[in-house]
Amino acid sequence: MRDIYDARILVIEDDPSLRDVICELVAREGWRQVRHAGTVADALRAIATWSPDAMLIDVMLPDGNGFDLLRTVRQTSQAPAIIVSARDEDEARLRGLGLGADDYITKPFLPRELVLRLAAVLKRTYGAAAEPHLVALGDCTVDLGSGEVTRADGSGETLTAKEHALLSRLVRSRGSIVTSDDLAQAVWGTSFGYANALMVHVRRLREKIEDDPSDPQWILTVRGLGYRLAKDGSR
Repeated sequence: MRDIYDARILVIEDDPSLRDVICELVAREGWRQVRHAGTVADALRAIATWSPDAMLIDVMLPDGNGFDLLRTVRQTSQAPAIIVSARDEDEARLRGLGLGADDYITKPFLPRELVLRLAAVLKRTYGAAAEPHLVALGDCTVDLGSGEVTRADGSGETLTAKEHALLSRLVRSRGSIVTSDDLAQAVWGTSFGYANALMVHVRRLREKIEDDPSDPQWILTVRGLGYRLAKDGSR
């Protein structure tokens, strides 16, 4: 089955600040191919030359609107599309879905909601295997849906957003090495200058899931390369 994180994502948004936020958010969650467009014309060129696997489409664009853009795109492409709009009226939502949008999300949105909806649309479309919802780590269970960590004695903690992104990336490659650069990219959207910060967040994550964070059984350091999430705690 196809890895949804190999999908090419096109962000169509005319507000540069919001466009950068969405692109960084999507890249931080693990999508490796993300491009953007700020106008209908730029979007159509990108679609024709790059063939994105999914699109996040703003409604209000300087040279048109997302509804008309989607209508045009649907003549040649069935790539999944999510309308991202400040308009939350039922009429606008129904119009978008009627034109072939796969989902509709209103601004302001929760960052986690946006990436979860994007992942869900891609899984439905391309049949990628779903990430595990519950991750068993010895006496500790992590619910990636809620970010809750629960131990056998009933105690628990909640992962921060960065800890969640870090663990999610390790889970996707469980048993294999994930480089430090790849982890930093998943958490911050870039690998440059985050080596020390990554070590700090790995330490904090270990404190929440390991019996002895100084002698980890699950999140293992692979010296000179990165980290590996053990499959069974036997290292």
